[in-house]
Amino acid sequence: MRIEVSRGDGRKLIVQEWGAPDGSPVLLHHGMPGSRLGVALDDAPERHPHVRFFAYDRPGYGESDRAPGRRVADAAADSAAVADALGIGRFAVVGRSGGGPHALACAALLPDRVTAAACLVGLAPRDGAGLDWYAGMTPYNVEHYTLADRDPAALELRLIPQAEVIRRDPGRLIEDLRADLPDVDLAVLADDRVRRSVLDNFREALRTSAYGWLDDSLAFCGPWGFEPGGITGRVMLWHGAEDVFSPVGHFHWLAQRIGHSTAVLAPGAGHLAAQYALSEALDWLR
Repeated sequence: MRIEVSRGDGRKLIVQEWGAPDGSPVLLHHGMPGSRLGVALDDAPERHPHVRFFAYDRPGYGESDRAPGRRVADAAADSAAVADALGIGRFAVVGRSGGGPHALACAALLPDRVTAAACLVGLAPRDGAGLDWYAGMTPYNVEHYTLADRDPAALELRLIPQAEVIRRDPGRLIEDLRADLPDVDLAVLADDRVRRSVLDNFREALRTSAYGWLDDSLAFCGPWGFEPGGITGRVMLWHGAEDVFSPVGHFHWLAQRIGHSTAVLAPGAGHLAAQYALSEALDWLR
């Protein structure tokens, strides 16, 4: 079911709800670029019949209104508003890739509402003490985030036409990334279920603009607005050891700061293996 949620500042957020109406509520935060349609494979409700899934397009993605200058921390208030609109009090959160930091924001800033949080192949803060943020990162992402950090206007000029192309042909982004994808990620993309989900995700994410993509990028490179080390609730960190999009150093940094976390480093897995790890995370949440 698709609904619109109005925020106090006049923005609207587009929300999706599915699964068991009386199940345990789990909020899924999508990646970058991403949308509510790309958070889970289509067999998730069958595999997890006890879960009430919900997700929303972050500001600037799909038809959700943009919030210029948003921080990662701002996802907590948006998530709480979405849960309120659905009549949900306490809930778990899972974020994959670019959704990982936003899931951690909910855990840090909504401790009375978030029962547990899972961060799958997530990034660590750009200003993380002692972290070589770019170490092991694919050249595509290094160039992208360097522009976000040093020349946001140039990144905007790059993403707008790129989003227009991807809007017409979502597979184009996969082709742009193919040279940087390790074999383990190419194998995941060979799964028709994954490829179909990825294409639907990109199409919806960039349907109206590139600004969700831009604002995510800027938010990751700026102050997040919370300290991951301050999270007191249950946290699972899952990462593929062969990940070159969110390098494994980010996982180790987060695991050290969130010392009580359940930290899972999967050998022989890359970034896209998190498509399958969602099921493991849902079992852990339960």
